Amino acid sequence: MNQFEKLTKLLAESEADFLKFYENGNSAAGTRVRQKMMEFKNLAQEVRLGVTEKKAAK
Repeated sequence: MNQFEKLTKLLAESEADFLKFYENGNSAAGTRVRQKMMEFKNLAQEVRLGVTEKKAAK
């Protein structure tokens, strides 16, 4: 469950920047959103690999 918590934490940390970018057009916030989404993508890939490993071990 630790990875799930990390995913939700990343999304929560990104919320303010999402709002700044999409509602106010703050381009620096958009850069931070892109960085957080890359972290999210990488963590999601780790989760996918872990699930695949666990399924294959059965």
